Amino acid sequence: MRTVTAVAHRGAPYRDRENTIDSLRAALDLGADAVEIDVRLTRDGVPVLLHDESLKRLWERNRPLRSLTADEVFELTEGGVPTLADALAATGDSRVMIDLPGAVDVGVVRRVVDVVRACGAEERVYYCAGAPAMLAVRAVDHGAEIALTWTTLAPPRPALLAAVRPRWLNYRFSLVDRGLTARVHRDGYLLSAWTPDTRRAMRRLLDLGVDSLTTNRIDALCALREG
Repeated sequence: MRTVTAVAHRGAPYRDRENTIDSLRAALDLGADAVEIDVRLTRDGVPVLLHDESLKRLWERNRPLRSLTADEVFELTEGGVPTLADALAATGDSRVMIDLPGAVDVGVVRRVVDVVRACGAEERVYYCAGAPAMLAVRAVDHGAEIALTWTTLAPPRPALLAAVRPRWLNYRFSLVDRGLTARVHRDGYLLSAWTPDTRRAMRRLLDLGVDSLTTNRIDALCALREG
C-alpha cells in the first residue's frame, strides 16, 4: 500500500483531550507524521490551542476565549490549554499543521505567524483553513506552506489559487473520488483529506491515491499504512 502522510487531528483525542500537550505527544508516539492543531487568540493576543470559540465543551467553563487573557485561560483550565509556543516546543522537530478556525483578520494571522517564526518552526509548520484565512496567511508570510481547505466539488477559481498558492488542496474525505484525485494531481497539487476515522474509509482513500489523511484515530491509520 502506498505511503500517505498520517496527520493526527488535534492529537490523539480518543486517548487524551484534544489540543493538549498530552494529546499531541500521544499522537507522535503512535506514529503520526504530523499533528494538526487549532489556534485562536486570547484577549491579550496570545495564540493558544482551542478549536471552539469558548471553553464550554472541553473545559466546562462557559467563557468565550476572546474575553479571557492567557493567564485567565491557564487558571480556568489548570494549564490544560497550551500556548502555540508551548505546543511547538512539545512537538520537537515534527510537522505541525495549524488550522485557523474563523481567522480572517490579517492582524490575528500575523500574531500566529510571529510565534511560529520566534520558535524557529517555519520549516515544519504549514497552515490550513478556508480561503479568507489562507489569503491572510499568504499576505503575512509569502513563503508559507498552505493547505487550502475546500468543501465543495466545484474547483477553486484560478484567481484564488494564484493568490493563495497552496501546496495542498484539503477536502472533506466524503467528497474525494477518483475523478477529484486525478484533477487535483493533474493541476499540480497534493491532495489531503479530513477526517476519516474508520478503517474502511481510510482504505478507500489510500486506494484512491490521496497524499495525506487527517484522522482522530492515528493509531488505526498508522497500523493500516504499515500493514
